Amino acid sequence: MSRQIPWHYVLRNLWVRRVTSVLTAGGMALVVFTFATVLMMSEGIRSTLVATGSPDNVVLLRQGANAEISSGIERRQADILGALPGIALDARGQALLSKEVVVLNSLAKRASRQPANVTMRGLGPQGMQLRAHVALVEGRMFRPGTPEVVVGRAVAQGFAGAQLGQWLRFGGREWQVVGVFDAGRTAHDSEIWGDHELMMQSFRRNAWSTVLLRLADPATGLPTLQAALAADPRLQVQAKREDQFYAEQSEALAQFVRVLGTALAIVFSIGAVVGAMITMFAAVAQRTREIGTLRALGFRRGRVLGAFLAESLMLSLAGGLAGLASASLMQSVNISTTNFQTFAELAFQFRLTPAIAAQALVFALVMGLVGGVLPAWRAARLNIAQSLRAGS
Repeated sequence: MSRQIPWHYVLRNLWVRRVTSVLTAGGMALVVFTFATVLMMSEGIRSTLVATGSPDNVVLLRQGANAEISSGIERRQADILGALPGIALDARGQALLSKEVVVLNSLAKRASRQPANVTMRGLGPQGMQLRAHVALVEGRMFRPGTPEVVVGRAVAQGFAGAQLGQWLRFGGREWQVVGVFDAGRTAHDSEIWGDHELMMQSFRRNAWSTVLLRLADPATGLPTLQAALAADPRLQVQAKREDQFYAEQSEALAQFVRVLGTALAIVFSIGAVVGAMITMFAAVAQRTREIGTLRALGFRRGRVLGAFLAESLMLSLAGGLAGLASASLMQSVNISTTNFQTFAELAFQFRLTPAIAAQALVFALVMGLVGGVLPAWRAARLNIAQSLRAGS
């Protein structure tokens, strides 16, 4: 029966070559860091947009439109929509519904002074009530019919002239910032809200972009509403749950980031694998007599191969843990990008999940396995007699 090579032997060899081991693990850590941050960015974008919507709300858009800025609902259509069955009522018995206009406007960023698109949303009187996750943290709500706006926290932090008490110019008017709201790190944090009628006039729009409403029965109300829309030829409108709508908004951008970043990580991983392979081949060359001694003592080839693979996997695991720890620090970083669906600025944060951590560590171990298998195979195939004579 062959004996198992002790684990302390594997660890001792890594310690003896600690400088080389640290450099090899560091290269793998950089690759894992890149791989993990790409997945965290994709997840951050997805979670930011998905969290924006409520399953109790329904977004109504023009048939064929896949974004609010490309949608249009005429006033007469919006009036009909307000009378459809299945809509929840507020305390005054009115339909819980908000007719909204959504446009883009270019503002200068505070740090770089470079222009970027910001989403301007004209809210109806019940628009705030339909978004329970949004709360004013500074100032007050805008007054209907006045050139006043409230801005999301990300807009207040990132754009010039968007702080409380300042003035913004768009739509041919001067608008005063009278409040700052916190939308719980959702897409609304990157928006500016004002009165829907005044924004429609200012931007010369003759149709609403969307209609947002609350269902009286969230479980069964959507099919009833969709049937009513299909039965009325005057309404060329589609209905989607708000959470589903924002989930679809996230797909294109998150998938692009994930594919591009993963491709870069794979390219970088080739260098890390080559580095690990060189390190392990050097270890085999330096320990030829030692390997021959192990074989002469009765350790079979499979045990020697396993010991060298274990060294490579330990290096990759150490690099993976270091890269993952570094990537986890990115969760405190605020970042923004352009939403491909709306072409507006979207603020989000990196998000590390257990699934991403597991994928990153598996990726590191695969690099270690690929980089260590050939050197380990060479070590296991060394001739005992020739190995013992090596260096003599």
